[in-house]
Amino acid sequence: MSSKVYFSREITPEKVVELYHKLNIKLPGRVAVKVHSGEKGNQNFLHPEFWKPVVDEVNGTIVECNTAYGDASGGVRDNTEDHLKLIEEHGWNKYFKVDLMDAEGPDLIWPIPEGKVLKENHLGKDIADYDSMLVLAHFKGHPMGGYGGALKQLSIGCASRAGKALIHSAGVTDDRYETWEKHADKTAFPEAMADAAMSVAKHFEGKIAYINVMKNLSVDCDCCMVAEDPCMKDIGILASPDPVAIDQACAHVPAFVAVLLKVVPQAEGHVQAAPVVLAAQQVGALDRRLEMSFSETEFLLENPAREASRTLSYEEFHLLMETKDYFI
Repeated sequence: MSSKVYFSREITPEKVVELYHKLNIKLPGRVAVKVHSGEKGNQNFLHPEFWKPVVDEVNGTIVECNTAYGDASGGVRDNTEDHLKLIEEHGWNKYFKVDLMDAEGPDLIWPIPEGKVLKENHLGKDIADYDSMLVLAHFKGHPMGGYGGALKQLSIGCASRAGKALIHSAGVTDDRYETWEKHADKTAFPEAMADAAMSVAKHFEGKIAYINVMKNLSVDCDCCMVAEDPCMKDIGILASPDPVAIDQACAHVPAFVAVLLKVVPQAEGHVQAAPVVLAAQQVGALDRRLEMSFSETEFLLENPAREASRTLSYEEFHLLMETKDYFI
């Protein structure tokens, strides 16, 4: 079985809409549009103006949830009042309906009977108000997960504040302070993310689409108040009906891997293993090749996370991308 991942070197709001239509996925009823709305002070998140055409295209509502870090990192999105103020400061309300899904409790709890680490997912309760979902991810590095993409949006992104604590601690605690003292190791944390992501993907199965934008490529997440500036040139837009396939395609672009290894050598294990992708495979989300569509040329990339796999060489990648240098 293969999953299509569509790719474009052109990074424009109009191209996002075009790639969405290539998926030929109808998003019925009330459409939740999951974005990262950006932490206070973060300079790299993708602004509402960039996403506006595709959100308008699906007549969607921007959805977010409160964070669990707050006091631990200086962020302000860990409580409803400050989070809503920041969403307004960043201009999301100017263009869209916005729903902070866990603004008021109680959390919605979905069982994950087949979960490897988590047996339940705690989400913002308003997620139940939506019939379909469009996941818009700014693909970039992440200090804990190695990278942030579609799977992070499904898991950490849709989890309530307590749900985020549960994922970070691999099910040990839902307390947002205690979770940082009992944080899961680099194996259990991505497995917990994969479990949570799977529950959301299955809930919207057949009515969910994924778009990753490889722009403003920093080693840091949009959760960071002061993130590292981008350290490589923009790459492009990817779209897929499969969250594992799209993240795997992004994570194993050789130039992206190389720059993360160069800038953050301690992240080598994260980047090479693509832990959330591996974890998603282990819970049954992927056992396939990726069928990637590069402009008019289809290129088959075998599963890079498995032993008998291959990835794009630098020469192949540069030929496809029509450039010779991605490093800034």
